[in-house]
Amino acid sequence: AALAVLEWNKHKVNLLDTPGFHMFLHEAQGALVAADSAVVVVDGVAGVEVQTEKAWNLCAARQLPCAFFVNKLDRDRASFSEALDSIHKAFGRLAVPIHLPIGDEREFSGLVDLITIKAYSCRADGDGKGREISIPPYLAKEAKAAHEVLVEMVAEGNDELLDEFFREGTLPIPHIVDGLRQAFRERRLFPVLAGSALHNIGTAKLLDFLVDIAPSPVEQATVAGSWDQQPVSRKVSDEEPVSVFVFKTFADPFAGRISYFRVVSGVLKADAHLINGLTQADERFAAIGAPTGKAITPIAELRAGDLGAVAKLKETLTGHTLFEKTHPILYPPVAFPEPSIAYAIEAKSRNDEDKIGVAMHKIMEEDPCLRFDRDPQTKEFLLHGNGQNHIDVTVAKLQHRYHINVVLHAPKVPYRETIRTPAAVQGRHKKQTGGHGQFGDCWVRFEALPRGAGFAFANETFGGSVPRQYIPAIEKGIVEAASRGPLAGFPLVDFRAVVYDGSYHDVDSSEMAFKQAARKAFRAAMEVAKPALLEPLMRVEIQAPIDYAGDLISDCNGRRGRVTGMETREGTQIIRALVPMAEMLTYQNDLTAKTQGRGSYSMEFDHYDFLPAQQAEKIVAAARAAGVHAHEEESD
Repeated sequence: AALAVLEWNKHKVNLLDTPGFHMFLHEAQGALVAADSAVVVVDGVAGVEVQTEKAWNLCAARQLPCAFFVNKLDRDRASFSEALDSIHKAFGRLAVPIHLPIGDEREFSGLVDLITIKAYSCRADGDGKGREISIPPYLAKEAKAAHEVLVEMVAEGNDELLDEFFREGTLPIPHIVDGLRQAFRERRLFPVLAGSALHNIGTAKLLDFLVDIAPSPVEQATVAGSWDQQPVSRKVSDEEPVSVFVFKTFADPFAGRISYFRVVSGVLKADAHLINGLTQADERFAAIGAPTGKAITPIAELRAGDLGAVAKLKETLTGHTLFEKTHPILYPPVAFPEPSIAYAIEAKSRNDEDKIGVAMHKIMEEDPCLRFDRDPQTKEFLLHGNGQNHIDVTVAKLQHRYHINVVLHAPKVPYRETIRTPAAVQGRHKKQTGGHGQFGDCWVRFEALPRGAGFAFANETFGGSVPRQYIPAIEKGIVEAASRGPLAGFPLVDFRAVVYDGSYHDVDSSEMAFKQAARKAFRAAMEVAKPALLEPLMRVEIQAPIDYAGDLISDCNGRRGRVTGMETREGTQIIRALVPMAEMLTYQNDLTAKTQGRGSYSMEFDHYDFLPAQQAEKIVAAARAAGVHAHEEESD
């Protein structure tokens, strides 16, 4: 997200520009927390797209007043009427135009303001304000009809205006403006504006709209928060104690961490000290500023409702609240989506292997939707993100900011192994060397446990058949042996080992000897306990327009998935299913292709279950082809 602070018609305007591409909408989520209203940009050629719908849903979730700006009306094949139709189809008839474009495509040269019924011609190289002209004759009838629709819709939600409208047949311009302002703020109407940002047509009218119609920060009575599990709130007022909310963090390779924040209450002065409500760190706001893009203009103070930036806060990240020491409060954090795609990542150069973790830590400071961790079983480093483009941008940051070149590949599936039937076996280790020999003898019963139970160990020996000091060595030997299962070298889980008998030698027995005996008992048990492969199953929730439900369910079944539930919510089909992880490694790209980018999904690990025989044979064969040996026999 980029932030610009500017002045227009003697009003201060804070603009937050966020990426429109749907894989980066998490950037918008942080920005919307700091915003009082939103303008969703619609492509004048393409109309409503996937990202338009998702941006709208984010605004609706926060109940933010929302307008539409139909952009690129100077382009070939651009059509305001078709773009408006797509808005109506997607979001309803409450989206009402307050502009009409003058001229089509390359002839686009100005606007008709439907509030005042005045026309303005704008030069492509002008200041955007334009000069007043007569409404072109071909637009006069359409403009009059659109003005009447606007007036009627403005009046509908206000009894006084409705009475006046019925009495007079119209409304004076000041009453239209007041009514539109109220309807916009209450989300009863969603104004549609027109323009071309490239040629500066309609941009001045957009700024006029923000100043005249959009709500000011101080109009929000209070902002709710909490402290010590008790509700707390702050008035958006300069008279309140200072509190700020950080909505964006940028990791600058030269300036360090830059925090973008909103002053929720009070007056924040340069060099102030505030407490971080999550880390309890005392943070110094040494030099606060008003940002415009990457440039930050130093400023002496920021007031309630202002947006600002500060560098080098020690322990403050996106979503953190800071406050005066004696007036604590925590504002709700930003609810970012969970990553939906993962890649194994490794450095091309060994010299960069240790640098990846440090660089990723800095990148994740500015992007809470990234995750970087190491799979404890496969030992791979994994990079999780919101889609292919999200991952690609992160890789580009590693390369350009930190000069680290990496290779991505599909992550290994963390298969596991288990046993199906019990086995009672002897493990006997005897070895004679020049001095003392080695002797350990144990009888162990192996039993299958339910999925997710892990490993259990018990000692049922009696009468001193195995001295107590050797029992931990037996357990350790079994645990070590189980780290590489008999089929494909995956960890063996969900079983219990019970040592119930054995023998020892006063001189030759030792912990090492009994550990080796336990390993031999494990191998012997695997010959008869019918080992099997387990695969991770993921709990998946898919959301897409209802039209795609049938194809998505069929696709889920084709991935060996099992649908566990379905729900329809406001035209969106929600499908819940259990699907093997191995079948979900490329699902993000597949879902995007099947739904033209209109589908999304989330998933998390649910449980392990038996891998079907056909798939298991392939996994075992691949492991053996790769030279995986589950056990190394020790010589007696």
